Amino acid sequence: MKDVYRVGAELPPLEIPVTRTLIVAGAIASRDYQDVHHDAERAREKGSPDIFMNILTTNGLVGRYITDHFGPTAVLRKVAIRLGAPTYPGDVLRLSGRVVASENMALEGENDALIENDALIEIAVTGDNRRGRHVTGKVTVALPQEARSL
Repeated sequence: MKDVYRVGAELPPLEIPVTRTLIVAGAIASRDYQDVHHDAERAREKGSPDIFMNILTTNGLVGRYITDHFGPTAVLRKVAIRLGAPTYPGDVLRLSGRVVASENMALEGENDALIENDALIEIAVTGDNRRGRHVTGKVTVALPQEARSL
């Protein structure tokens, strides 16, 4: 198995400029019509300095980070994240990750069988912005044998 898939391997960071458009588009795409994700005036009325990114957009960006790294045959099996500091327009979200498990392992509560020769890689992911830690979590990705030998 490649060194990049070994426990302790660091994934290269990904920096994502967070624009007002990204925040609003993510909220619309995830059908989250809460005004704090698209209306700056209403967000300020509720105590926020501006609109802020929703958890589903963050979840999608974490998934993108992992699949961009592991390639088109990677299958996200589990994404578990927790939000911290809010992310506002003008922030840069810096995602980083580290492999914490790499083996054929069953996911908790999973009933379906693994495809033969697939490996499950578990990655601890963090994302920071200028206010601190925006997201922490773990992602489990399935990699077919052929993807691990490229």
